[in-house]
Amino acid sequence: MGANSSDTKDCTSMTPSVWASSWKRILNEDSLATSQWGQLWVYGRKIKDRLKASQQSGLPEETLSDRRMSRCMSLFLPEFPVWSPALQPELKRQLKHPFIQCLGNSWQGQRHLFIMCNYYRYGDLHSLWMSAKQIDEGTLQIFAAELVSVLVYLHNLGIIHRDVKMENILLDERGHLKLSDFGLSQQLAFGERAYTICGTLQYMAPEVLCGGPYSHSADWWSFGVLLYALAVGEFPAPPARDHIRMLELVNQASYSIPDSLSQGLSFLLKELLCKAPRQRLHHLHHFQNHIFFRGMSFDPAMLQKNPVDLVLSMRKTDDTELSDPRAFEDFDYDFTETLDLRPSD
Repeated sequence: MGANSSDTKDCTSMTPSVWASSWKRILNEDSLATSQWGQLWVYGRKIKDRLKASQQSGLPEETLSDRRMSRCMSLFLPEFPVWSPALQPELKRQLKHPFIQCLGNSWQGQRHLFIMCNYYRYGDLHSLWMSAKQIDEGTLQIFAAELVSVLVYLHNLGIIHRDVKMENILLDERGHLKLSDFGLSQQLAFGERAYTICGTLQYMAPEVLCGGPYSHSADWWSFGVLLYALAVGEFPAPPARDHIRMLELVNQASYSIPDSLSQGLSFLLKELLCKAPRQRLHHLHHFQNHIFFRGMSFDPAMLQKNPVDLVLSMRKTDDTELSDPRAFEDFDYDFTETLDLRPSD
């Protein structure tokens, strides 16, 4: 970040022990003014002053020179912001929902866009599915209700996500869902349609694969594909190399529902994996009155009241134990001394 290709190559060829000693020298400088951190602070102030001057004079920001930083510092520290949410607040995501991953902050440097988000240690829904392969219907009810809650919220704001998939659904410390990655989302006005072919092939609705027009109903198809995979253990249609072949597979697929699934879940999957967009379930009351959700609340506070037992039990068994000191042999000695590497009881 901020270093050219040759600089990055030089830095990455250093051994872990050299990295540790380099950082020790930087952090142990007696004088901030003469240390690299002091140089960084002075450099940052100059950039900030020049940005302010260019904004006041109306000059484009591209006229600012791209002064090189030292290799180690440029590799680890983000570029100084060209803009930040304080300067352009309309660029900050204004979505607040219990089942959406929160955006902490964001800024853009001269080469990269940086986004800070909440960290969720239990990973994503895809990794859980790969471990469990099939999710019991009790857990599936909770996951489905939470996704319905957040998708209805987004659609009421006119936002279509366009990339609803397991990899974009994170799990918090109590096992509840957090929808993330709005990089492909779009806000559509009432009656407006989209035409861009985007998303993840196996989750894309047929109207998206053929180039539109499509609207928010495309998210409900992706939701149906996700529920099918969670319940059955495999996708309703095999993967393809491109959207043309994927459209053929989607049109050829029978979407047969295994007899092992309950009647309520079978009905729900058929009503979501409907090739006619207007006939798919999409209103909240459609789900509230559905047999699969009988007795379920769609209120986020009620859904979060109890932890999801399956997630907690699976993740506890998957937690990595720090019992082998060799796993940290390349780390700095001062760091490993703070770790308790004794085997857990």
